[in-house]
Amino acid sequence: MDSPDARTSRWRRLLPRTRGRWAAAGAALLVLAGAGTWTAVADDGAPAVHRQDRMMRVDGVDLDTSYFTAGGSGRRPAVLIGHGFGGSKADTRAQAEQLARDGYAVLTWSARGFGRSGGKVSLNAPDREVQDVSRLIDWLAARPEVRLDAKGDPRVGVTGASYGGAVSLLAAGYDHRVDAIAPEITYWNLADALFPDGVFKKLWAGIFVNTGGGCGNFEKELCDLYERVAVNGKPDAAARALLTERSPSAVADRIKVPALIVQGQTDSLFPLGQADAMAKAIAANGAPVSVDWTAGGHDGGDRETGRVQKRIGSWFDRYLKGEEGADTGPAFRVTRTGGIDSTDGAALTRGASADTYPGLHSGGQPVELSGGPQKIGNPAGASPPSISAVPGVGGSLSRLSTLGVGLTLDFPGQYARFDSAPLTTARRITGAPTVRVTVEADHGDAVLFGKVYDVSPDGKRQVLPAQLVAPYRITPAHQGRPVELTLPAVDHELDAGHRLRLVLAATDLGYASPAEPATYTVSLDGPLTLPTAPGLETASAALPWWTWGLPAVALVIAAALLLTARRRTVTPAPDPALRDVPLQITGLSKKYAKSSDRYAVRDLSFRVEKGQVLGLLGPNGAGKTTTLRMLMGLITPDDGEIRVFGRAIRPGAPVLSRVGCFVEGAGFLPHLSGRANLELYWKATGRPDEDARIDEALEIAGLGDALARAVRTYSQGMRQRLAIAQAMLGMPDLLILDEPTNGLDPPQIREMRDVMIRYAAGGRTVIVSSHLLSEVEQSCTHLVVMDRGRLVQAGPVAEITGSGDMLLVTAADPLAEPLVEKIAALPGIGSAVRTDDGHGLLVRLDGATSPRLIAELVRLDVPLTGVGPHRRLEDAFLTLISGGSA
Repeated sequence: MDSPDARTSRWRRLLPRTRGRWAAAGAALLVLAGAGTWTAVADDGAPAVHRQDRMMRVDGVDLDTSYFTAGGSGRRPAVLIGHGFGGSKADTRAQAEQLARDGYAVLTWSARGFGRSGGKVSLNAPDREVQDVSRLIDWLAARPEVRLDAKGDPRVGVTGASYGGAVSLLAAGYDHRVDAIAPEITYWNLADALFPDGVFKKLWAGIFVNTGGGCGNFEKELCDLYERVAVNGKPDAAARALLTERSPSAVADRIKVPALIVQGQTDSLFPLGQADAMAKAIAANGAPVSVDWTAGGHDGGDRETGRVQKRIGSWFDRYLKGEEGADTGPAFRVTRTGGIDSTDGAALTRGASADTYPGLHSGGQPVELSGGPQKIGNPAGASPPSISAVPGVGGSLSRLSTLGVGLTLDFPGQYARFDSAPLTTARRITGAPTVRVTVEADHGDAVLFGKVYDVSPDGKRQVLPAQLVAPYRITPAHQGRPVELTLPAVDHELDAGHRLRLVLAATDLGYASPAEPATYTVSLDGPLTLPTAPGLETASAALPWWTWGLPAVALVIAAALLLTARRRTVTPAPDPALRDVPLQITGLSKKYAKSSDRYAVRDLSFRVEKGQVLGLLGPNGAGKTTTLRMLMGLITPDDGEIRVFGRAIRPGAPVLSRVGCFVEGAGFLPHLSGRANLELYWKATGRPDEDARIDEALEIAGLGDALARAVRTYSQGMRQRLAIAQAMLGMPDLLILDEPTNGLDPPQIREMRDVMIRYAAGGRTVIVSSHLLSEVEQSCTHLVVMDRGRLVQAGPVAEITGSGDMLLVTAADPLAEPLVEKIAALPGIGSAVRTDDGHGLLVRLDGATSPRLIAELVRLDVPLTGVGPHRRLEDAFLTLISGGSA
């Protein structure tokens, strides 16, 4: 059997040597500009990490580098870590230190044009940035602590994210000494990424240039390319050729080393199709490949840094150290979000995996769509455009969901729509759906943007998975006959009863559309085919503690109640004057355990009336949860009293039957259906079945047909709604919710807000504790603000925050006064006032809608960087608790 060293050498021999070795002789071109600086970093008993910072002169350019080592004096493999575009070596320091502790010699650097390094940005040109990596490998080969495979040939791996991920691929293609790579959220072909199907991704391209320091920080050829394409709105052949020759795809046949490919699901810059292309090409060369789809990406979300970096470490342990037992993980893994942790409200994620990479089109299932031929218009100037993912503005647009706008916007007359029938069973899309259509334009090219929505049973909510859209340029030669469109690749679960909606829009804010008006005719030529990746297996979740702990806890509580029964005080008599008041708290105080002078809650008094939705606000440590636990009779106050409908609260008080609560999450048996879980819970209360009023609670919670399915199949939002439905069983007069929106995405948060409002509409009362100020402002009628255990202010929301429908608009450039006057004069706009820095505008809506305002701002060429509600409550809250703990 071959030794690990022999197997690694065999991988190396597979590499072509057509460009010759950038060998140790090249090290003569790498001159130290300074002796460097050493520092040491300790980490809780782990080996101290030594860092040496130095400027290296590489082919006439100064590169700022850091070299990390730890532990003994033996030779070890080396790792190079590249940084993302617009960043520097500082961004990779934490990963470098960890790899050094794990037994690697690690070298990081700031690429040309970034950080303190010299030179201009060349977008990973082979004779510049890529050759810089080879010079750094030369330097590693001369280090006495670095393991060598041959003279001038160190055992070395390369990793990095985005720009740094691309250079890891390119280094493997151009330098045969690279032994393993782990690129993250990066591109395979930069021309395809920025000009997908010949459509210019204008917003991302602009951000690319600006984060690179502006056009002047790029080599002239690239600057000219960007300005030419940005003016024309359409890439030319020269632009595509230049970006392609600087892409890893240009050396696809040379990348023959083990590759761990990590790509993000929420990434409109480098979507999953880029990772699919690189995986197939490298695997075709005979090298081991694993693909990992994380939850986050360039558009945000959880990039799962800890898990991913641990997997990269294991990958290098196997292919650099030669450790046979290293767990490199499955050939394919995708992170899925479904449900919430019932103990802390955190989002539950789990991995689904397969022994082989399925690609983007495996297990296709057809879904019929309805809708005849439709005529749509591309407006003059392609304005106003539809909105899907918007780089740099996505966070602000998501906040518009609090106004009921949603995360996407399609303008009537500018899109064709085709719907499926309601799904009879739940389905999961894993990959890129496809559909055949026929498109005709009255003249020139037809530019369309395809997206697939998940539409709720009532049709009121449509979700665009990962906010992704796919562009298409259909030339006259391909018009009038069926063409197959590939839609964005996603991993998304569709619930039973939901519908699929295919939308083909004529515009999208992130892309350049033809400026000349045109009319397109769009018709279907077949079903929508959904990839399902049937070989995937989702990891099972460990049984939560409550499945075994609740019986034991119940016994302990019962014993405690028996032991303390004789010491209970007599319950105060009911107060007839308060019999219709849901809650009155008077002089409530509670000290921290084992403390005689530190209070969790002190002298708290407030009153809640019928029909109110009361928001309980305060920073961490304000005493909110302690107050709610006393209200539920879970803990006893040191002083003061709580009365619910005139009756004093004590543990087990009968009046608590009129109170429903969601304080620390609800535990469900995953193998039972949603309805069975609720029925089992109600039986445990010992109350008559007819008092449960399950159907009423479920109608308010809006769970629909999902009730018949096992809870383990529930999405995060469904699981949370089931927990609220459980709290509403019996339709209690007072409903208490502690952080009910924890772990939910914006559309799910809006649904939860609607649940609370519907519940209170029947004359019942809701108390909600939340840290999401925007949600409290939208859903609550009254507020109680606490800080350090004390009441700061209480009253109607309008009194605390002021009234008016205000939006905050931010722009990249200062807003001139004439432009502000135009905006203020728009129909339905009450006022428009610039902020102090000139880049913001406070707009008061007086009849206009938020979507209409966005459309008008786009029409007026306002360089938007953000649009969202002006958070008056946030301002008031921060003012009230100033000086408190945040």
